[in-house]
Amino acid sequence: MIVMAIKIFADGANLAEIEELAADSRISGFTTNPTLMRKAGVKNYEAFCRGALELIGDKPISFEVFADDHEAMYRQAHTLAEWGENVYVKIPVTNSKGHNSLRVINSLNREGINVNVTAVFTAKQVAEIGRALNDSGYSAIISIFAGRIADTGRDPFHAMQHHVAGLAMLCPHVEVLWASPRQVLDVYEAERAGCHIITVTKAILDKMSLFVKDLEDYSLETVRMFHDDAKASGYKLAGAKVLMP
Repeated sequence: MIVMAIKIFADGANLAEIEELAADSRISGFTTNPTLMRKAGVKNYEAFCRGALELIGDKPISFEVFADDHEAMYRQAHTLAEWGENVYVKIPVTNSKGHNSLRVINSLNREGINVNVTAVFTAKQVAEIGRALNDSGYSAIISIFAGRIADTGRDPFHAMQHHVAGLAMLCPHVEVLWASPRQVLDVYEAERAGCHIITVTKAILDKMSLFVKDLEDYSLETVRMFHDDAKASGYKLAGAKVLMP
């Protein structure tokens, strides 16, 4: 088993999985969002959130506001924060009109509410958020969507490394989260970049059992899989009448 310094947060909206993962020693916290909740068929936002809180003990969990007006975001954030001391309130870096949420972020964090600033992509956004969080000293997370950045063909590693170093000087109480990973390798990359947290889906967590797996063994398992599946499917293919030299 590989011991890693980076904290692993489980990302999802399935209460049965959350209960299972709450007992997993690799999991340090949880995150979710309205899109994951909708895909999971969640109908009652508050009931889901309170149900998750009952399952995870004192591990941190991030719940997201869904108002689009900044004043309404601020009010929703206070409601979410009241549900538990381990709640981090996710505030999107802007609203849907592209207006930044810096005043909301600053106000909430100065009041001692744990903030997780989400949907962050650019160096400009990271710098602005860092300044907004600089004077509070209270716990906060910046979720930078490295996986989605990689989807655009850009390698996020060096940018993430730069963000971690810059924020450590500006606001050392803020943790950097590598969000939306696409593969197990991202866990290594996030740790190598110095990130404090990475979110993973259960599918990625399951693949982490492959850490340091012998590649010769993996090759043989793969060959056997192809052979067994072809046999089970009953495929037929007559070989040409030639001899191998």
